[in-house]
Amino acid sequence: MRHLISMLLQNEAGALSRVAGLFASRGYNIESLTVAATLHEDASRLTLVVFGDDAVVEQIVKQSSKLVDVIEIAELTGREHVERELLVARIDGDDDAVDALLARFGARLLQRQGSHSVVEYTGRADEIDLILDAMHRVGELVDHARSGIAAIEQPLVIA
Repeated sequence: MRHLISMLLQNEAGALSRVAGLFASRGYNIESLTVAATLHEDASRLTLVVFGDDAVVEQIVKQSSKLVDVIEIAELTGREHVERELLVARIDGDDDAVDALLARFGARLLQRQGSHSVVEYTGRADEIDLILDAMHRVGELVDHARSGIAAIEQPLVIA
């Protein structure tokens, strides 16, 4: 099963390594890892995705929460959350076909040189997969880079 985990982590040397080491020591490959600064200069938000057994991942999350560098940790898998990933891709294809693809998905053209277009798209991981498949049908997907998932929990709404 896919697990989406969000952590607030102190900005300390080796903090990320210690967290990643917990997952690696249990034989779990981190599929996606995104780390960025927060509003507080002494903390970063780390979002990671792993695929694995629920009980083992739950145990790793509990062990991660005991690390001195971890301020807060939450598994977002079963919670209401918003997640996004950035795709930047270079496609070689007919301008009109590429433009139609961009319009259909709500993607943006960043640069065009000859028949090569550099585009960006932001969406859920499954949406990124869909636009990549569509790009293969429109032209030659020359290169692409994915950012990894950034996610945040939605606040509880009290009626």
